[in-house]
Amino acid sequence: MAQDKISRSSYLTQHLGKHPEAIDVIGRRYVKVVDLRYGTNPEQTAAYYRPDGVPCPIGDMKMLKTGKSGLSQTNLEDVSYALNICKFFARPGCACMKHVNPSGAAMAAPGERLVDVYRKARDCDPRAAFGSVVAFNGPVDVATAREIMSTFVECVVATGYEAGALEVFNDAGTYKLNRQIRVLEVAGLDRLPRFVGDSIDGYRTFKVLCDGTLVVADPILTKLRGVGDLQPAKAPDGQGGEVLATVRPTAQQLDDLLTAWYINISVRSNGVVIVKNGGTLAVGTGEQDRVGAVENAIWKYRGKYGGRETLDGAAMASDGFFPFPDALETAAAAGVRAVIAPAGSLKDADVIRRANELGVAFIHAPERVFSHH
Repeated sequence: MAQDKISRSSYLTQHLGKHPEAIDVIGRRYVKVVDLRYGTNPEQTAAYYRPDGVPCPIGDMKMLKTGKSGLSQTNLEDVSYALNICKFFARPGCACMKHVNPSGAAMAAPGERLVDVYRKARDCDPRAAFGSVVAFNGPVDVATAREIMSTFVECVVATGYEAGALEVFNDAGTYKLNRQIRVLEVAGLDRLPRFVGDSIDGYRTFKVLCDGTLVVADPILTKLRGVGDLQPAKAPDGQGGEVLATVRPTAQQLDDLLTAWYINISVRSNGVVIVKNGGTLAVGTGEQDRVGAVENAIWKYRGKYGGRETLDGAAMASDGFFPFPDALETAAAAGVRAVIAPAGSLKDADVIRRANELGVAFIHAPERVFSHH
């Protein structure tokens, strides 16, 4: 006998509201903000909770435009990871998130307008940015709103919107492709922990395994607060001495290395981020091997859109160490001239020697930043 088919809307109608109004997790009370339109897939119900009585930048977001049916779990996860990038930017910045990985991110260079920053972030990988969540660390102006509305975007989240920008987002007649865009306003990004030593009270992460067990972990923080913390790589040479990276990065490359490192904190491991003049040129993400992450980024830059040959002078961050020189050689052959990666390989000295031979400035980061989401 054929089973009755249940439409998505009736399925959700039957199941929404079954998530409790409040829950207790390791001694903290969480209250429901809203039932979501679905979880990660339309057949999964989901609800959104916030810690009770605690200021939360994302939990306190204002929804200025709801779209067709509010937010999903995937929307919120992309909002979170995008803001986790933007919180590091000292200048106007933007992150485009898709499936909890940045398709592109950028920070303003001297003389650039916000719309230029958005284009840099989007056009790193415009195909992947289609249907993305876009976040800004400042207010969105009219020119940027119009550019956002020129292609399909799921959500935009910013600290505010200048006069006229909301009218653009609500102009369904002109921007029919984007008439269901969701517009969110966030405050308090400066409260989010960034650096080792910042308070992490209330910011620990929870991972529920498939059998219901729970892993509680500190958030990923970095010791790198500025370019002054970027130090040349060095490692024991096995004979009582040490090998030191001798090629010095330019001032722009130092800035790009730090930007790439901050972005890589929100890239799924294994990940690499290639940056030039404040904007991502390519992001290699979710690879099982380090060389594959570099190859993935280079292929995206060269092959996905064509017409690009080198990454001359670019900077690259790797979220984990190089066990062999091969990943660095792959990056250098494509034009990368400055690299940051953590130490930890038995062959660190060999990697540093190879960087010197290739004319690549090599910086050792003080920590690993795997994001195993």
